[in-house]
Amino acid sequence: MVTVERAYRLPLLITGFASLILGAIGGLARLGLDVPVPAPSSVPSHGFLMVSGFFGTVISLERAVALRAPWTYGGPLFAAIGAIATLAGASIAYSHALAFAASLFMVFACVKGWRMQRAAHSFTLVLGAACWSAAGALGVAGMEIRQLVPWWMAFLVLTIAGERLELSRLLRRPPHAQPLFYAVVAAVLASLATQSTLLFGAALLGLAAWLARYDIAQRTVRERGLTRYIAVCLLSGYLWLAAGGCFALLSGLRDAALHAVLLGFVFSMVFGHAPIIFPAVVKLAVPYTPAFYSHLALLHAGLAVRVIGDSAVMPGWRDAGAAMNAAALALFLLNTITAVIRGRLGSVR
Repeated sequence: MVTVERAYRLPLLITGFASLILGAIGGLARLGLDVPVPAPSSVPSHGFLMVSGFFGTVISLERAVALRAPWTYGGPLFAAIGAIATLAGASIAYSHALAFAASLFMVFACVKGWRMQRAAHSFTLVLGAACWSAAGALGVAGMEIRQLVPWWMAFLVLTIAGERLELSRLLRRPPHAQPLFYAVVAAVLASLATQSTLLFGAALLGLAAWLARYDIAQRTVRERGLTRYIAVCLLSGYLWLAAGGCFALLSGLRDAALHAVLLGFVFSMVFGHAPIIFPAVVKLAVPYTPAFYSHLALLHAGLAVRVIGDSAVMPGWRDAGAAMNAAALALFLLNTITAVIRGRLGSVR
């Protein structure tokens, strides 16, 4: 059964990354940049492809691999089908319905994980998956994308927070650290229920402070090689999460806040965890190389240019920053594929 499951993982992962690539191209086209658009539907569906198509597929696939239960693959399967349907021109309501089905599988998978290990981190993963479900349900009900965005953000932010809490659970923390984490998570959920952008921004800022203070990355950044690289990704991501919270407090969930969180924070996490996730999911080693810092640096530089351009109302800077961010994603894929090939060649020798 395990062999059969592995046969499905790579196509699902490829579909997820195809959603990432086409979603990024659609985002550039939305800004008015002159780029080739292989799938015209990717332009209006930029956000859906990035969140449900890419992250929904990859995160639920990671959860299915961890739990080793065949039914949990329904999550990445429906997410991938939703992405394909979207790219094929299906109605957005149909795409949301498929994403909602995928999210339910992930919720049940996370509940299974929580029942196996009743801890704060596993329950946080349940809450994150539930936010994705809420976004899917609202999409099916006909809500506009802007109304789904906070739920999508909460899905990713809480999922990452739960995973970091799990990886740092062996650290000794002061007695007040755990209640503070609960309070921040409660604030995120309360902001969604009340549709309070101010509370959402404050919650993001609080979570960034908590992670920067209590995550194991503050120790591992003093190590070398891959361990240090991952820590740099995490800590720089927490800075962008804090920036996103500040932007949300000052001007609401506009371009600067959205991309500080969804690009600066979330993709810093992706870049840092990719060398670990790839071997676990598809059994392909991703040997560390200092070249990994190139896509991380380009991501941060591009996002800084984009945020400055957006804040100062300089469309040229905003567009240049967006193009740099797309290039960072392309460089990330190139560096990862190169590392995989180098690892395969090394294993043959």
